[in-house]
Parts: sequence; C-alpha cells; structure tokens
Amino acid sequence: MNKKLVKEIKSSFTAHYKTKPLIVFSPGRINLIGEHTDYNDGFAFPAAINKGIALAISKSDSNVSSTYALNKNEIYEFNTENIKPLEDGGWRNYVLGVVAELQMLGKNIGNFNSVFAGNIPGGAGMSSSAALENSFVFGLNELFDLGLTKHDMILVSQKAEHNYAGVKCGIMDQYASMFGVKKSALLLDCRTIESEPFKINFKDYKLMLINSNVKHDLSESAYNDRRSVCEKVSQLLGIDALRDASKEDLDRIKSDISDEDYQKALYVINENNRVKLFSEAIKKNDLIVLGNLIYQSHEGLSTNYKVSCEELDFLVARAKENPHVLGARMMGGGFGGCTINLIKKDQFKKFKKGVSKKYRAAFKKDCSIYSVKLSRGTHLVD
Repeated sequence: MNKKLVKEIKSSFTAHYKTKPLIVFSPGRINLIGEHTDYNDGFAFPAAINKGIALAISKSDSNVSSTYALNKNEIYEFNTENIKPLEDGGWRNYVLGVVAELQMLGKNIGNFNSVFAGNIPGGAGMSSSAALENSFVFGLNELFDLGLTKHDMILVSQKAEHNYAGVKCGIMDQYASMFGVKKSALLLDCRTIESEPFKINFKDYKLMLINSNVKHDLSESAYNDRRSVCEKVSQLLGIDALRDASKEDLDRIKSDISDEDYQKALYVINENNRVKLFSEAIKKNDLIVLGNLIYQSHEGLSTNYKVSCEELDFLVARAKENPHVLGARMMGGGFGGCTINLIKKDQFKKFKKGVSKKYRAAFKKDCSIYSVKLSRGTHLVD
C-alpha cells in the first residue's frame, strides 16, 4: 500500500466533500506464469503488488453520485437509476459497471461521493481496471452494508468489465487483486475459483518489470478473438474448456481447424502444464526451472498464441542475452505492456541501464522499469 497515495485522496476528498470517508486500497497484480489460461478454466500464478488504486468514499445526501479521478482531474456525476455504459466512457464505465451489476443482484445502492487515484501505470498489464472495480465494489459493500463475500465481489467486478468495458476477461485479475497474500503468489484454479498461496523467496534474485510503454490498438478485439477461438475448439472437442484437453485430444481434430487455431489451443494446453510444473519448482526452490518455464511461456505467447509484439519480443531477447536473468516473458493480455524478469539483485541497476539504452536506440522511445513487492489484497485502510 502506498501511504502517499492514501494521504492525497484523503485530503482531496475532505476538500471536495467536507466529510470523513472510508478508505479502500486495491492492488494491481502481476502474473508469474499462466497467461490467457483463466478464461479456459485453467491455472494461473498471480500475485497482488504494492502498486494500486486508493479510493475514498462516503454516502451522499445529494440526489446524484459523484466520482473524482484525481490523476486525471476529471469529475463525473451520475444518477444511480437506469445506468447504461457510456460510449468512450473510459474509467467511468468501470464505476458505472460495478454499480449496475450490484443493482442486478438486487442490492440497493444509495448515492455516494468518491475520490480515487492510482500508481499502477495504465496499459502496463498490471490490471489497473480490476483494481478500480474491486476498490468500488469493496467500498460500496462496506458503505451500504451489502453483505457480499469477497468471492461475490470479484464476480461483480468481472461482470462490470464484460458488460461495461466490453472485455471478456477471465477471473484472474480480479481474484489476485482481491485475495492477494503478502510475500506470496497464488496458485489459482480458475474453475473452482480457489487458490493456494505459495510463499515466494527468489533468494539472490528479484522481479523486474519493464514497461514497453506501448499499447497496440489490437489489444481488446484480439483478446476477445482469442477467447472465442478457445471456446470454438472446446466445443469441437466436446469439453467445457481447454483446461480439460490434452495435446492428443487436440491432434484428433487437427484437420478440422485452421493451423492458427490449432497453435492457439496448443499454447493454452502447454501453458496450463507449465503452471503446474512451476508450482512444483517453487516447492523445490529450483530457480533454474522457474526461469526456463518463464522463457517457454513467452515463446508460446509470441509464436503460438500471437499476442506479443516487436517491443516485447525485443525486451525478452535482451534478457536472454544476459546470464544474470533467469527468465523473462510478456505479461498480461498482450500487444504491449510489460515484461516480467527474474534477475539477480546485484545486477538490477546494470541491466536496467543497459536495456533502457538499447530499447531507446531501437524504438526511439523510453521503456519504464519498476521493482515490485508482493502484497495483500483489497482492504480497508485505517
């Protein structure tokens, strides 16, 4: 949690609304391995991080609700009746979506005032949208005593993203943001929506995120397209989801689908297996195997699933050239955002400097580099 962020929204809220608010912090997330497996009922290995969204919220006596996005200096007032998605609504649609989905559950939401701000870089694949949704559903649940469990809340957040942002996401982002455990990653079963926390100790290594600072336009439409391919192949196989398929099953219908669709389904099957191997390697403290699985994951995302891009492939290639990086891959939906790298602690600064220089020379723009800590999930701040 970021104390500076909390202080900023608190003082902004008090200045705007003259009352004492509830404060919620909802973290972004990283994913160690298991990309695009969540909407295939598969396995993933996410963790909440110490960057996120802080929300100040209180009930309002006014006949409208008001939300102020501090980072953007934008205020939005709306009536909680007859809510519909806005065209080009941006962040507003996440807030509206949460309120609308709560109403769909028969929950009575009164008017409220809110201020939020975040320190998750937008478009970096760290799920700022899930953090925003979770902060609002958590805050409204507390404020209006709605009696929802955390499991109920993440389903509300996911539906808000589906129906108001138009992204048919799986459950991983919302889950990791809500249920994160300090210094741990979660082996998440996306079918049962249950997880096992794994204490993470990379010894002499640490995580480095390199943000390509690109977001190619394809991202949302291509994401939905990948999902429909997976559903189509599952249907042909007569199974609920690709989580239930083996390579042998897929090979049986190879002639009935295009090579592109075969490669995409194969990626999901292989990635699910990699997540299981990853959890075994963590138990054995085998960092070499962890690193190799991370590299294999990127290879699959780039060549089979085709959700990488030139900039991400470049960053992973530079990591591969460095003997002090055990593994690197693109993270998130794809077509931009971050790579996640497992690098020796004492080489962090040197690699940061070198890769930044090479990236600038290749793409005439800067990448941004962060280190993150694994933190707890969405919670009230005292």
